[in-house]
Parts: sequence; C-alpha cells; structure tokens
Amino acid sequence: MRDHTPNFKLLELSEESKRLVKETVIQLLEKLASDDQLTPEARLEFWVEITGVKHPRGTFRGGCLMPDSYLCLSDWFATNSRTIEPAAEYTGTANALDVAWIDLLDELFYQIEIFTAQSNSNQGVTVELWAGTRNRPECEWIYAVDRKIELV
Repeated sequence: MRDHTPNFKLLELSEESKRLVKETVIQLLEKLASDDQLTPEARLEFWVEITGVKHPRGTFRGGCLMPDSYLCLSDWFATNSRTIEPAAEYTGTANALDVAWIDLLDELFYQIEIFTAQSNSNQGVTVELWAGTRNRPECEWIYAVDRKIELV
C-alpha cells in the first residue's frame, strides 16, 4: 500500500499568531452562543491566503465556496445553549471548559499550519474565520459571524 501523504514540513504558528487566532475564535463563538446559534450543525470554517501563492477557492455543486477546512463545534462544546459549555464528552474532566478550548484550538492551529506549510513565514498570511450554520444542500449561510486576521 502506498502512502500518498505529501512530504512537507509544517510551519509552526508564532505565539502571537496563535493569540490572534484564539482571541478571534473566542469572539466568534461567544457571539454565536449569545445569539442562540450554537446548534448541533454549527461549524467553524476557515480560509488561508498566502501572498504570492495561487490557491483558488473550491466550490460545491451549485457554486458554494468551500473553506480550506471546517470543524464541527459540537465536538467540543454543548449545543443549544446561550453560553459556551464543554461537550458531554468532557464531563468528569477537571477544568472541562478549559480543556475543550485547548483541544479545539490545538486542532485548529494544526489545520492552519497544514495550509501555511507552503510559506516560509507567517508574514503576509491571512486567515478568514466563520462560525455559523449553512443551509444544506444549497450551502448558503443561514447565520454566520466572520473575521479576517493577518498572522504575524
């Protein structure tokens, strides 16, 4: 069996970039929850743009823009709540909410690092983040909050 995994070296995000991503994600999820939109279908999506690297956005059937990647928020957080609470899987864990945040952010940082691996530095790299719910199968956002940040 052949391994088709691309051979690349991850470019680790700087501590400042991680801080910017973390603060942005917390703001988006707090807004999502306060608007009563942290539903079982809610997702965190992102798109990475690297200066000088052509990277056309993909599309679903019907022309919906595809993100680089997305995370299902119900994997880390309880849904249908106006506050951010850890998912049931974290029950019995000390500091469950902190652990859920750490797990989510570790996964997000790793996925962003995969897409920034083709760059020599984080300078000039932007990450656009959305949190919300899409209509299926049409893919239009039913509800979304978003923010674009530049990594450092």
